[in-house]
Amino acid sequence: MALKPMRPCKHPGCAALTREGWCPAHKPRYVRGDSGEYHGWYSLPVWTEDLRPGQLLAEPFCRECAKNGVRTRAAVVDHVEPFRGDWAKFTDRGNLQSLCKRCHDRKTALEQRQGRR
Repeated sequence: MALKPMRPCKHPGCAALTREGWCPAHKPRYVRGDSGEYHGWYSLPVWTEDLRPGQLLAEPFCRECAKNGVRTRAAVVDHVEPFRGDWAKFTDRGNLQSLCKRCHDRKTALEQRQGRR
């Protein structure tokens, strides 16, 4: 089998040649944590056909924005307490909340920062 041609690293300004897209010095270090094992649960019918649409129908506006008196249409169904692979927490309707994307991203970033400490 033929090898891929050598190309410059994708990092701006780096002229190192590589077959991987990134040279070893600039290769992205992001690796999905433990959630990689159960991230596929979000594509199961229990989530896509039952839990997510049911939550958005029951609570169509962002819960966090509502605390500040703002009515923002919810786009994301979030687990109030991260389930971390616990099926019972994943499917618990009491553990779900509707959020706008901005509030969800803010909450997720905060949880990830706290988890890394």
